[in-house]
Amino acid sequence: MALGDHLRELRGRVLRAGTFIIIGLAIALYFRYDLYEFVSGPYQQAKDALPAGTTQSTTSGAGGGLMLWLKLCGFTSIVATAPFWLYQIWAFILPGLHPNERKWSRVFAAVAGPLFLVGIVLGYVTLPKGLEVLIGFNPEDLLNLVDFNEYLQFFTRTLLVFGLAFEIPVFVVMLNLAGVVSGKALGAHRPWIIVGIFIFAAVATPSADPFTMTFMAVPMVLLFFISELIARWNDRRRAAAKANAGLSPDELSSI
Repeated sequence: MALGDHLRELRGRVLRAGTFIIIGLAIALYFRYDLYEFVSGPYQQAKDALPAGTTQSTTSGAGGGLMLWLKLCGFTSIVATAPFWLYQIWAFILPGLHPNERKWSRVFAAVAGPLFLVGIVLGYVTLPKGLEVLIGFNPEDLLNLVDFNEYLQFFTRTLLVFGLAFEIPVFVVMLNLAGVVSGKALGAHRPWIIVGIFIFAAVATPSADPFTMTFMAVPMVLLFFISELIARWNDRRRAAAKANAGLSPDELSSI
């Protein structure tokens, strides 16, 4: 395919992806009050758990309300239409992939997507407790004012961290399939990896309480154990295939 054809296809993919996002934005604006209740839910739960008069949500500036709706609905549109515009990206690069790469890209998408959603759900569930701890550091004689635009950034960043954290085992398996990491090496470094997971959870979670950290770290450890089992199984399968081909375990196959 000529360069001009690639550019025309890219333009078409970008226009289709942009159309999906614009349509999603229009729908999100229609349901903006329901979206506001959903996003502000963790803050309201934290506020109810604290003494009365501890905190209050606000907007700042003459255009604060407008920016609130635009940011909220824009973020919702990008998330809700992600399957559509991600497919446009994947469909653009698909012709350049080998058949084996296409197969593994489908497997990656089928596993990574649900795990990312599970991480987001856990982030949303634990966010009220994290907010309660953070706001609880405020002195009793001071009113804590939470600008909703800043809260929305905090909200999205927290959920994104939880979602990406659950993708780590997927990348471990992909590295094993590529021959970069072996299951034996994962087992040898397992204690340090577990310690690293808890350190990552302590740094990534929005608050310093052990509840939120544990809520992220324990599922990540379980997912790591599963990824190690998959890596060991893949190593045994690869060694058996080489043995059948008359190769030593350390010798590269012509395939």
